[in-house]
Amino acid sequence: MLDRLEGRDTCDLVDDVAQPVVARVIGSFMGLPPGDDVIWARLMNMILGANDPEVNPEGIETVMQRDVPEVFERFAKLIADRRENPTMDLTSVLVHAEVDGQKLEEHEIVMGFFLLMAAGNDSTKATYCSAMRALLEDKSQLQLLLDDPSLVPQTVEEALRMFPAFAHFRRTATEDTELLGQPIKEGDKVVMWYVSSNRDETVYEDPDHFDVMRNPEHQAFGAGGRHFCLGTALARLELKILMEETLARYPDMEIDGEPKYVVSGFVNQLRTLPVKLNA
Repeated sequence: MLDRLEGRDTCDLVDDVAQPVVARVIGSFMGLPPGDDVIWARLMNMILGANDPEVNPEGIETVMQRDVPEVFERFAKLIADRRENPTMDLTSVLVHAEVDGQKLEEHEIVMGFFLLMAAGNDSTKATYCSAMRALLEDKSQLQLLLDDPSLVPQTVEEALRMFPAFAHFRRTATEDTELLGQPIKEGDKVVMWYVSSNRDETVYEDPDHFDVMRNPEHQAFGAGGRHFCLGTALARLELKILMEETLARYPDMEIDGEPKYVVSGFVNQLRTLPVKLNA
């Protein structure tokens, strides 16, 4: 993807680097042809950013009536094909998996596929772009990485802490409890704000400062147990390679215009990150 920027003075890190990289990675896992990457990325972006008028100028009703049905129609064709022609991809794994001797039902396969495609197309892209913005806005932190690339893995953890890809998830309390004086009853719905917990001032010193020397624990992937992120290892590897390769090739990169966020209460990501490559 970086080779494709050869000869250009500017690019958008969201559309020209992050999106095509993550789309191809998850597409290869799912057994999708490269020519379909743009289609799937568009569908996932439309659904997850449905409330953003720039992403979806036609309104959320159009997404529900046009894009969601298209997603499930495409899923159904893929599932039918893998039933007849199993391969080594994750789509085939979902189609032919057995749990306690029972194959997954159609809706379970579809929602498993949707989860993998949505997370694969959005999460790493979000954290990478926010991390690059933080580095380009604080040249002292950028210089630390350029001087010592071995700091990249812990910079990835700091990026995950400060810029989790998703703002929140909800859980259901399984028993009565109390949290910091707040009673929680069995059956209550509890919203976990990762963007808040990852900047808890009782846990992190100067929590709003992006510090590549910090190697923090965080909740960007959940907090263990059955809800821990399935793609943790892949996301960390993608972030590490994206940062290493981008900084090695374009150490003098600068922000070129105003970065803009997706308007959403759920996804926590930039929609645009225009830069000068200064190659």
